Amino acid sequence: MAAHALDKDLEDLAASARAALVREIEASGAWDADPVWREAFAAVPRHVFVPYYYVGVLGGYERRWGEHPDPRARERWVKGAYADAPLATRLRDGELLSSSSQPSLMALMLAALEVRDGDRVLEIGTGSGYNAALLTHRLGDGDLVTTVDLEPEITESARRHLDAAGYHPVVVTGDGARGVPGRAPFDRIIATCALPSIPPAWLAQCRPGGRILTPLATGLVLLTVAGPGQAEGRFLDTAAYFVPLRGGSRSEAGPGPGDQAGLGAVPRRGREDDLFRFLFALTRGSLDPQEAYALWEREGRPGRERYGITVTGHGEWAWLDDPEGPYAWPLPG
Repeated sequence: MAAHALDKDLEDLAASARAALVREIEASGAWDADPVWREAFAAVPRHVFVPYYYVGVLGGYERRWGEHPDPRARERWVKGAYADAPLATRLRDGELLSSSSQPSLMALMLAALEVRDGDRVLEIGTGSGYNAALLTHRLGDGDLVTTVDLEPEITESARRHLDAAGYHPVVVTGDGARGVPGRAPFDRIIATCALPSIPPAWLAQCRPGGRILTPLATGLVLLTVAGPGQAEGRFLDTAAYFVPLRGGSRSEAGPGPGDQAGLGAVPRRGREDDLFRFLFALTRGSLDPQEAYALWEREGRPGRERYGITVTGHGEWAWLDDPEGPYAWPLPG
């Protein structure tokens, strides 16, 4: 649905709902590190990027869409489009393929990326196109923003949404794990899909001193690139659950929030604690659940910000507190 296709009442409702969302994100402190993002969220109309979406109901999903014949249903669609919540935008046989991320989490990620004027940014996982629009609003409508997604129907749909909203980043159909070598080098890479490890192509396509922000093991790791094949950084302190990357390089991204596999012998306090589940996801394949739980208790139930990732030409590993310290675990190759 194009931005101009709404009637005046719905346009007014969208404008007021967008303003309320901006106030909610601001109150959360998500963009405190880079308040310039407030202007982007205030300007970019999220409803244009989600002409329909799905909400969970008993037994499955309910579709909400902007051209529903019932005006009350259209109002519910607009209000839902500006909720500070992720929206399921594409399903296949009940499996979630694509979503529009929670706006406050998007704001936190964009602020953490420390984008500067003139930066070239690569987004892995185009989704609805909303995040690419925010980046384009921030950096301008030249060729600084590139976004890639595997599914042609996703990139084609995103192009339509972006055109309707008046933004024109470079949209590429391809395997996000391979980056976009023809558009490199980049100053910033941001992923909106989960991976089990850092693809070497990203490091090769990011300038020394550049930053890479990606979901990993139910968290968000922010890496600084030191040179070819070398990067290091820590996790943000927030939880993050994203749809896994799809493509030729796809592998398991780690357990999700409801995954109980292998945790039967762990005390209930650990099974139900998000921070233990993060450690378990990060060390899966290196520590068995009992070892992970013992470490978690011994180290004072550490938060995500105490963990980090190091990438060198010899491999990738996660660590607690210190990359040279006693606690380090290899990531899958």
